[in-house]
Amino acid sequence: MPVNRNELEKREAQFLAPYAQLSGATRGRAHEEEPPTWRTHFQRDRDRVIHSRAFRRLEYKTQVFLNGTGDHLRTRLTHTMEVAAISRNIARALQLNEDLTETIALAHDLGHSPFGHKGEYMLNRLMKDHGGFEHNRQSLRVVEVLEQKYPKFSGLNLSWEVREGLAKHHADFDGSEEKQKGAFKHPSLEAQIANLADEITYYSHDLDDGLDSGLLDEKKLLKDVKVWAQAARKIKKQFGALPPESRRYYTIRQIIDEQVTDVVLTTEKAVLDTGVQSADEVRRCRSLLVQYSPDRKQENIELRRYLYRNLYYHPAVAEPNNRAIRMLGEVFAYYLAHPEAMGRESSKTGKSADVYRVICDCVASMTDRYLIQEHRRLFGLDIPSLI
Repeated sequence: MPVNRNELEKREAQFLAPYAQLSGATRGRAHEEEPPTWRTHFQRDRDRVIHSRAFRRLEYKTQVFLNGTGDHLRTRLTHTMEVAAISRNIARALQLNEDLTETIALAHDLGHSPFGHKGEYMLNRLMKDHGGFEHNRQSLRVVEVLEQKYPKFSGLNLSWEVREGLAKHHADFDGSEEKQKGAFKHPSLEAQIANLADEITYYSHDLDDGLDSGLLDEKKLLKDVKVWAQAARKIKKQFGALPPESRRYYTIRQIIDEQVTDVVLTTEKAVLDTGVQSADEVRRCRSLLVQYSPDRKQENIELRRYLYRNLYYHPAVAEPNNRAIRMLGEVFAYYLAHPEAMGRESSKTGKSADVYRVICDCVASMTDRYLIQEHRRLFGLDIPSLI
């Protein structure tokens, strides 16, 4: 017999931990809809994220290196897919709701600006007197307002639990009475997993991309980064001498495995120590339960500092990004002076609209290549290659 939503919800209740967020216990959606027949509520949410225009645009948005720099370097989309995979693995190990944590992971960067965190910084600076810009809040805005696919509501009308995970700790998300009263200190364990999986993912793939680009050096990593040195020694002991590509791959895989194992074991202990027995008890905890061990946290701080010094601030990364965000600022300023240049988006700049926010939404939605093309259209300049 076909397996319908009711049967899937029964299986969740049977197999997931008592503190997991069950799809059958969702707080619902802002706009009431008929429930799905063959999917749980969170599976429907996942599919809506994947089919959104904002999700497709992630393919052409920067992770660290500007989009188009190299065929094997991560984009915002490949980063997102890796976050989702690691999220599911951790959730499965802890008997939590894989569908919920995967959906949050897939949606977490929907609101990201072009040109990575440099672009985010520039938009926040341009919006400093108009509410600022932060990509997590923008992701929530994308799924609640900006996606226009359905006839009866704006946004994707995702479940409360997914939107909670996107909002993280922001006070502007008040989707429940408990949240408004301040009873909920933190989101679900599934949301906490997606957040930490994001960190695990960019540690590992930034190392990989840095080595692939030639900006990082294995010998220096062995000397200066404990996380790398430990993993490299284990791989050498297990396999002996390996070709460079295989050696790097297995070392990074070892780092990911160690990070995931550390989070699973540390989180399991934290959950047992607190004695939580429901998803809402998790939300009321005074501290996050999904976390690294103290030693691993310190090792990751060392790794992060190393990446900032030797990769993110490297001239080969920073200078193209700096040129790109100057273009972003110029396009933003042009739209302020000439809102009609936005085309269809200009219709949103009516008397009651916040023109700055309309322009911010428009620019934030652009891919790297579209913003470069738009700059060329507006200013008539032949922009030299950024990469």
